[in-house]
Amino acid sequence: MRISIDNACKTFAAVRALDGVSIEIAAGEIFFLLGPSGCGKTTLLRALAGFLELDSGCVRFDGRDVTAVPPHERNTGMMFQGYALWPHMTVAQNVAFGLEQRRLPRADRELRTRRALERVRIADLAERKPHQLSGGQQQRVALARTLVIEPACLLLDEPLANLDAKLRLEMRSEIRRLCKESGLTAVYVTHDQKEALSVADRLAVMHQGRVLQSGTPRQLYQHPLNAFVAEFIGETNFVPGQVREVNDGAVSLDTAFGPFRSVSFAAGLARGQAVQLALRPEVFQISRDAAAGAAGNVLRVTVREAIYLGGMAQYIAELAPGLTLTVTELNPREPATPGAALLLRVAAEDVIVLAAAPST
Repeated sequence: MRISIDNACKTFAAVRALDGVSIEIAAGEIFFLLGPSGCGKTTLLRALAGFLELDSGCVRFDGRDVTAVPPHERNTGMMFQGYALWPHMTVAQNVAFGLEQRRLPRADRELRTRRALERVRIADLAERKPHQLSGGQQQRVALARTLVIEPACLLLDEPLANLDAKLRLEMRSEIRRLCKESGLTAVYVTHDQKEALSVADRLAVMHQGRVLQSGTPRQLYQHPLNAFVAEFIGETNFVPGQVREVNDGAVSLDTAFGPFRSVSFAAGLARGQAVQLALRPEVFQISRDAAAGAAGNVLRVTVREAIYLGGMAQYIAELAPGLTLTVTELNPREPATPGAALLLRVAAEDVIVLAAAPST
């Protein structure tokens, strides 16, 4: 199913939950709606399901206007944060419930239920009750119940929020596998950045009812359009600067900590413009020789906190009074200790130039 959302608007009392949202989702795509609580992502998902009516705008499935079509005629399956399993029914009965509502013959119900349970790898649990299952197993039952009706589109509202970290990792892969094997279009709501980056084909970051940026996980991580997206998609350090010159696909920058050069910036920068440099914690090349000279793209810092995590170390490093950076070092053989002076080099490709934050 191909999904088109055109200028969707929805207001609750004085709150503008959706403010002119337009998104195109390709058939078979796993598309994530990502953003903080209250950004409008669940409102948009419920509008796709038909559970709420838009004030204005249009929703199309494969070119067909379904804005006023009731939920049961949209051929979508929705998976909620809560499992919502019937406690008195077996796993098989829970999964078959939707088929009974559609009055399918018993033989068809049993066949489709068995296949759905096999697809989520819990066929051996068919006769158990929900209270006899782990959280991950209950989540698989909920997924099977959604898939058994053979929807053209799968809608997921933070489905992994109640699982522990290990089970979330397992179910991320499982949901992606099932969607791709079935050719399902999936729209997935979350506020978990890692979940979105690891599962999505494309995603949209929402804030205050609007889409700030959409694209592939790599596009949003490496080329955010603004500070909100940069901060929301992973950790980011911001260093204030000013444009000195723009030419040949590169921008030269001045900061209070030395000159910088970047090849990752939006069009329209002008000489003298105030900007902020967004630097991911993992982009720094770390040298213990903080006195070494360098022509540019270098920051000298003092380690204030050091956290050793085995395969990596994370430092809170002071660049200037009141300005600290988060720095990640992979496979540290001799992790830095508090008080150590470090020199941080950054490649021009890893210096993201964004508009300066508005003054308050």
